[in-house]
Amino acid sequence: MTSKPDKAFILAAGMGTRLRPHTDVMPKPMVSIAGKSIIHRTIAKLKQEDVKEIIINLHYLADVLEDHLKDIQDPWIILSREDELLDTGGGIKKALSHFGNKPFYIINGDALWDDKLPPALTRLSSLWDDKTMDILMLLEPKDKMIAGFVGDYDCNANSVATRNMDKNGEFMFAGVRIAHPRIFKDSPDGKFSFLTLMDKAQEQQRLYGMVHDDAWYHISTPEDLDMVSALYKKRGI
Repeated sequence: MTSKPDKAFILAAGMGTRLRPHTDVMPKPMVSIAGKSIIHRTIAKLKQEDVKEIIINLHYLADVLEDHLKDIQDPWIILSREDELLDTGGGIKKALSHFGNKPFYIINGDALWDDKLPPALTRLSSLWDDKTMDILMLLEPKDKMIAGFVGDYDCNANSVATRNMDKNGEFMFAGVRIAHPRIFKDSPDGKFSFLTLMDKAQEQQRLYGMVHDDAWYHISTPEDLDMVSALYKKRGI
């Protein structure tokens, strides 16, 4: 593509129930990894990519997360509150007007990954082809998983992705992607899953995957959190 996406959406409205008791007092994106929250780490990665505007959806403990983000001036943070949870598709669609007709990053609020050079977001934007793609996903190979592997997807030699319904695929979707707003055409209003749009892109042969070249962390339980935080502390990052 001729330029990187300069806007992003972070999904941060969910309940994070499997990470209790940590999420009894804060949304999951706020949990600390070696003294720095997951969402602050994600925002730093986006800033490194020269992203100028980040939309973040809020629902569960929204005031707590808003306070956590209040001192961030760059990139510009826009909060999209949901009175009722709209799920991953509905939450993004509610804020879709911010993105115009340009592709943008979408990142799960609990996504945590390491980077070689060039970083994963740079590699995604470099691989993006507006003519052939509606969604380009970051995929983690099963042999590099730290914990909790689920084989969501397979890819062919041309990087076209297919969802593995038996969860026996070679890759796990890493919760990081670029999407074009056109994939939302004819999508329902209100609550719906972004997975339906990924399936739609797959049906149209416009769902692609890029294999991540470093570690990605599946933080689902308090034990996962303790393990990854200890690893980051040991590495001093």
